[in-house]
Amino acid sequence: MKKIKVGIIGGAGYTGGELIRLLINHPSAEIIYIHSKSNAGKQLHSVHQDLVGETDLQFSHEMDDDVDVLFLCVGHGDSVKFLEQNDVPENIKIISLSQDFRLKENAVFQNREFIYGLPEINREEIKHAENIANPGCFASAIELGLLPIAKMNLLQDVYTTGITGSTGAGQSLSATSHFSWRENNVQAYKSLTHQHLNEINETLKSVSGKSIPSIHFVPWRGDFTRGIFITSQLKSTETLPEMYKAFEEFYAGHPFVKITREPIFLKQVVNTNNCFINLEQVGDILVIHSVLDNLLKGASGHAVQNMNLMFGLEETEGLKLKANYF
Repeated sequence: MKKIKVGIIGGAGYTGGELIRLLINHPSAEIIYIHSKSNAGKQLHSVHQDLVGETDLQFSHEMDDDVDVLFLCVGHGDSVKFLEQNDVPENIKIISLSQDFRLKENAVFQNREFIYGLPEINREEIKHAENIANPGCFASAIELGLLPIAKMNLLQDVYTTGITGSTGAGQSLSATSHFSWRENNVQAYKSLTHQHLNEINETLKSVSGKSIPSIHFVPWRGDFTRGIFITSQLKSTETLPEMYKAFEEFYAGHPFVKITREPIFLKQVVNTNNCFINLEQVGDILVIHSVLDNLLKGASGHAVQNMNLMFGLEETEGLKLKANYF
């Protein structure tokens, strides 16, 4: 079988590194080039030091039009800049990992239409898409926890907290990403104003078919490197068994979303493309816990899942990964 030829823009960061790790072991993909202005000419393992002996690829300053798909592993706003500055042939599919094209008002750019890449609701659209806007990490975790409720038109005001690892802040150091700051420390940030809220609201509305109540979201910086743990709560008159049945039916056939009646924790999903979901109910309050790896189901693994669907591959190909657990 002919392999999918892949180009990567922005291969030196955390999401770029995870994408490389997945694709060099993907049975149906071949990396043609990995673009990085600051590291051009260097071996990949000079930046991603776990890749010693895994590949002879070097970072490139040049781009090659002989690829089937181009991953844009760049910062928010930089996917637009890249496409403005570079003439990417229309026959090359694009998967953007920035937030630039996730909202419907920004989904068409330079005659390219970007489909929101959440397979759990858009699988068929993704299969026929030429361009994908990969979901955000917090957005994926919150949406997956609330989509079945939106489908049932049972959403009321949602109060959500979420804690994320330091890799969610990117590879460039800042005051709050240094080890000495993160260790034994947590902090709330962007309370009720996080940039993923518009994405979340639009996605939930697309499933419910009507405007939704407010999502009151407070994110937290955690003292660990990988993973997101989300807890959402809202009023519900449905019984817990009814809600579990609704969640299991909604995600039937979706291989990476696991519904469990046991308490969940980060180590179950770190280093996997899975999202685990657990429900609790106290009185008329329904609590939804969801966990995922911010770099995999929250970013690069999700992008490979979308690539698989776009090219007619098994959705799980190259993504059957083992959790760290211990």
